Amino acid sequence: MKISQKLISEISYKIIGCAIEVHKHLGPGLLESVYHMCLIEEFKMSGLKVESEISVPILYKGKNLGGKLRLDLLVEELIIVELKAVEKMIPLYNAQLLSYLKLTGKPKGLLFNFHCENIRSEMDSLVTNEFAMLPKE
Repeated sequence: MKISQKLISEISYKIIGCAIEVHKHLGPGLLESVYHMCLIEEFKMSGLKVESEISVPILYKGKNLGGKLRLDLLVEELIIVELKAVEKMIPLYNAQLLSYLKLTGKPKGLLFNFHCENIRSEMDSLVTNEFAMLPKE
């Protein structure tokens, strides 16, 4: 499988579809852990490889200080998916996802808030320089 911007966009499209499906079935108002569980199942049913609660090593000046951070989901070893179930999205959540992207070197991240009426309006997509350097096709 050749990693390209197109491939990552196709996987992102599937991920967003899965999130919409979970939100359609559950609606807002549940704990983040419930959406987490159901989204993992939806990813698997869609044929996406998913890893949960991945430990992110803290690299500081070339030294690994251990893995104290945990990202919610990693899909196809390429895209970080962070989940929230909050009344209001704040810039800190985007900053957190951006930090995870930098620490892991992954090209793209998606942030979803399930505590809303329309999940499309409560999602963010972030890409890194790694994404920009990938071939388009």
